[in-house]
Amino acid sequence: MTPPETPLVRVLQADGTFAASEAADRYVPLIEAIGDAELEQFYRDMVVIRAIDTQATNLQRQGQLALWPPSRGQEAAQVGSAHAARAQDTIFPSYREHVVTRIRGVDPLDIIKLMRGVSHGGWDPTDPKNGNTRLYTLVLGSQTLHAAGYAMGLVFDGRTATGDPERDEAVVVYYGDGASSQGDVHEAMVFAASYQAPTVFFLQNNHWAISVPVSTQSRVPLVERSAGYGIPSVRVDGNDVLASYAASRVALDEARAGHGPRAIEAVTYRLGAHTTSDDPTKYRGSDEEQHWALRDPIVRMRAFLEGRGASASFFADADAEAADAAEDLRTRTLELGPPTADSMFAHVYSEPHPLMDQQRAWLAQYEASFDENTAQAGGAA
Repeated sequence: MTPPETPLVRVLQADGTFAASEAADRYVPLIEAIGDAELEQFYRDMVVIRAIDTQATNLQRQGQLALWPPSRGQEAAQVGSAHAARAQDTIFPSYREHVVTRIRGVDPLDIIKLMRGVSHGGWDPTDPKNGNTRLYTLVLGSQTLHAAGYAMGLVFDGRTATGDPERDEAVVVYYGDGASSQGDVHEAMVFAASYQAPTVFFLQNNHWAISVPVSTQSRVPLVERSAGYGIPSVRVDGNDVLASYAASRVALDEARAGHGPRAIEAVTYRLGAHTTSDDPTKYRGSDEEQHWALRDPIVRMRAFLEGRGASASFFADADAEAADAAEDLRTRTLELGPPTADSMFAHVYSEPHPLMDQQRAWLAQYEASFDENTAQAGGAA
């Protein structure tokens, strides 16, 4: 017998009007407390990152990047959850959380450097300006183990569940429906549940693990996988930024308070390709894409804001900001030069290491030998 499907938390309908969702009732007071400035910032973040995303895709097509993983269609899930986190929380992204990293303070150019192949990691996760944001992880699901282990450390170090919301810490880890079938994800949930580690597992179900649909990956809603480990789990409309924000805010507050891990399945859709090396027309039809295009998260939020009286000048300003951000990214990408040879020795170890010093000295001597040989050859001539 097929179990009843987990209710979907939805605040906004596709047309931007409020949804009558019983599953969303617990979040209504939290949503009503969001001010106009923050609501407008949600929209700005979505519009700006889509412009950046489009520019980065174009740069890859023009040979400036080796690869680019588009996030088009998933902006609401990411923006809502990112704004729900506190400054002291630690973020473990996968590899398409472009707007999450930007909200936390990471320069989008640092993602470009990684995808261009001129950086080994992209940014320094220990630099305060990067907002406790860990590096992108291209190995599917491994970041969930990193997050669970870090959250366990928070428990051991007494940095969570102290009763002080300004100090207590939690962890958010992002992964996709394809990664949810990886063993690493399930092992991470076992440890997080066993140690009651303050981990929020944020699953972006965009319906396709490259070319494999969710219906093949799982016979039950993906949210039930985390629930099976005893982790309180909620399923939200991932194209509804308010639902994403509210569910993430509650989950993080509960995790920080010592109630253990939480899990969120954000049901969204990848409007573009899995990466720029992928051709989605080979495995899905235009009818499905058109169905989800009508549920575009940016269009939905714009309609909601217009209904609240947002001015035409606000939307024009947001579009201008997005265009400027995309053009700035393009300009700075084209200005990037090759990395120095010395950069390969940086960040291999967390502290200075004699082996790196030896290898750096050897490379310098080796490169200098070419200059000596050239000089000798010139003298002989």
